[in-house]
Amino acid sequence: MAGETVQFSATQQEAGDGVPGARAAFPYDRMTVERFRAAFPRARWRDDLGAWFVPGATAERRLNAWSSREWPGVLAHADERGRDAFAFEPLASPYLEAAQDLVVRTPYSRAVVAELRMVPWARWDPASKAWRVPFRSLEELRRRWPAIEDAARQAEPEERRKREASRRASPEHADRLAEAAERRRNRYPVPEDALPPLGRVLQTYVGCLVFEAVTGEVVEPSVAARFYPGVAAGAGALVWAARRRPTHDELVQAWPAREEAGPDETARGWWQPTIEALREERRRAASLERARSTRLRA
Repeated sequence: MAGETVQFSATQQEAGDGVPGARAAFPYDRMTVERFRAAFPRARWRDDLGAWFVPGATAERRLNAWSSREWPGVLAHADERGRDAFAFEPLASPYLEAAQDLVVRTPYSRAVVAELRMVPWARWDPASKAWRVPFRSLEELRRRWPAIEDAARQAEPEERRKREASRRASPEHADRLAEAAERRRNRYPVPEDALPPLGRVLQTYVGCLVFEAVTGEVVEPSVAARFYPGVAAGAGALVWAARRRPTHDELVQAWPAREEAGPDETARGWWQPTIEALREERRRAASLERARSTRLRA
């Protein structure tokens, strides 16, 4: 039991009204609270502390003495009651096994982990690759079990495969693939009668870019409408321009606009970036360059 006594803590402190006393904290259990209240009838629950407050200048010493004397028995009694409750009303599940304690073994799921961390005394056992929950925590485990079991079922490999197949069959997934393929082409539509300057950092609907060449190839209207709806052709046609992302140094050296771009500039699809846009792009570029440098060193 020695490892479990850490679940009871007593700390001497003053209440908000200046009354001396001690803060007593332990995992909630109805019978444990009853035994605690019987030993400390003046104890009261404090929402601001998230714990019990026991008044008195010697409260911490009295609490620690009670803990050393009673806590192992409290835990043993609570475990016995939990076993009796489980025998009377078992928690039947393929994810739960009753042994010396309750063994919870599920596929990995963040939701399962989050729920079990809220169960008093629950702990992860690396040797058995399972969560161990003492019988004294049966009441809280039972309350959370529907959410745990549902999350565990959702984490089963077959369920994951079904969701992945459904995701791949969705129109949204096809749209994301098409958008990714378009990004890899490193091109951007520009009006043939309002070509951007080459080699300069410019703001566009896809962030800051540097245009390297204008190919002259006419952009299909359906492609422009699907991927670049904000770019207007104007009196002429849209043509493709080869583009790349600017380096951090280029972004630092770029000259910001004095004011926000007007509707004519945004309609053509490119304009001079503001200082706010440049700062954001600099942060992103610096992060990418650090990550790239780390990968090269690894």
